[in-house]
Amino acid sequence: MRRGKIYLVGAGPGDPGLITVKGLECLRKADVIIYDRLIDDSLLGEAPANAEKIYVGKGRGCHAMEQKEINLLIVSKAREGKTVVRLKGGDPFVLGRGGEEAEVLAANKIPYEIVPGVSSAYAVPAYAGIPVTHRRLSSSFTVVTGHEAPEKSKPSIIWDKTSTGSDTLVFLMGMENLAHIVNQLIQNGKPPSTPVAVISQGTSPQQRTLVGTLEDIVSRAKQEGFEPPAVIVVGEVVQLREHLCWFDNLPLFGKRILVTRAEHQANELSRLLLELGAMPIEMPVIKISPPYTWKKLDQAILNLQSYHWIIFTSVNAVEMFFKRLYTLNLDARHFAGIRIGAIGPATAKTLEEKGLHPNYLPKTFTSQGFMAGLSKRDIAGCRVLLPRANIAGNELAEGLIKLGAKVHQVATYKTTTATRGTSQGKEMLLRGEIDVVTFTSASTVNSLLAILGQRREVIKRAKLACIGPNTAAVLTENELKADIVAKEHTIPGLVAAIEYYFQGKGEGR
Repeated sequence: MRRGKIYLVGAGPGDPGLITVKGLECLRKADVIIYDRLIDDSLLGEAPANAEKIYVGKGRGCHAMEQKEINLLIVSKAREGKTVVRLKGGDPFVLGRGGEEAEVLAANKIPYEIVPGVSSAYAVPAYAGIPVTHRRLSSSFTVVTGHEAPEKSKPSIIWDKTSTGSDTLVFLMGMENLAHIVNQLIQNGKPPSTPVAVISQGTSPQQRTLVGTLEDIVSRAKQEGFEPPAVIVVGEVVQLREHLCWFDNLPLFGKRILVTRAEHQANELSRLLLELGAMPIEMPVIKISPPYTWKKLDQAILNLQSYHWIIFTSVNAVEMFFKRLYTLNLDARHFAGIRIGAIGPATAKTLEEKGLHPNYLPKTFTSQGFMAGLSKRDIAGCRVLLPRANIAGNELAEGLIKLGAKVHQVATYKTTTATRGTSQGKEMLLRGEIDVVTFTSASTVNSLLAILGQRREVIKRAKLACIGPNTAAVLTENELKADIVAKEHTIPGLVAAIEYYFQGKGEGR
């Protein structure tokens, strides 16, 4: 039997981009992931599709599993011969009970590795523009738990030394005890005028930062409704936030943006939005799947040499076409002598990854743009193969026919309205909590409206952003208006248009 192994992995403070390279490598080979509260879903998505995922998080008054049970679970999974990632927020050895879990593994002679993570003790202040040390203001910092273990017979924090022993104090898990922490610091020598920052949901697009002093921070935090999780920073370095604040100043900071692309295609858009400080909410309203039958596509592939042109209009068309090509034991050489057209740089890039360079790529990434350029070429009498979705429009085919081409359309994939994974986005729309809804195709518009049903009017509360005029036209057909239409009809172009809109420079057109 294969011997199991445990990796105690620090996931970082919240931003999924802050996990280490080694941490990602562990996730990608895991059989089992045992994860805590506040772990970003995108990190779980890095695991193999068949990996078992077990939630053991702890919140205020709500523990999915007690620590003793977690310890038993880890040991049990290792004894099954599994590769187990114990995924913990921040760093597992910084106030994360990773040391206790490692002790259990050592006592049971279970192989394990510690994969350190980026600790919230310094990363969260950094995202708030507060360095924990600074040449002029702070030569030392102390990390203190704000929530000591209840089973301790007496507190282990020596407040008189803690208060004055370091230039900067960082308290983790201390929001509920903020008043007690402040009182202890003042009673033990910290001036009431000492600057304090409370940073809630640090490193995420929901990050909030409150700056005050020991004298007023408790009342201000209560007034502003600050709740856990939060990091508390005490010291003169807090003053630097005024000049070093960067995360809050990102162009889309805090904007909740609905991503309606198919699940397997949402990553690029979500990543680009995150980089600009937005909070992408993935709501895959469409599902891409094989056509009802492969018969017609197989016939077209086997007779590929009878066509003069093959025109790909989307990445999905390329991927599905080649998937079937390979199933028939054929490859890119089968395209010899055939001219290839592509709409959009993403489609062209996917073709190039398959070993094909398009003969024609229009400057405007629409059917109209494609036709405008192709009209200058003599395609009268040419046989043109058009791999497409089952619900694609006929505009391109009709335009080719007008130019004298003999067009053969074949369903290469099926686009349907998704039936799962849409509940969070739908509820946020209904509550008016979405700032922008993105649409990357006509099918995303139609499917979202179908999911909303009679509640479709709620979509008007958000700004509507479209990848191009064809998608915007579908909104118009449904008596809705696109607030933002990308000039460049690509995912980066859509993100740029959203950024432009919120920078107050126009309507994103």
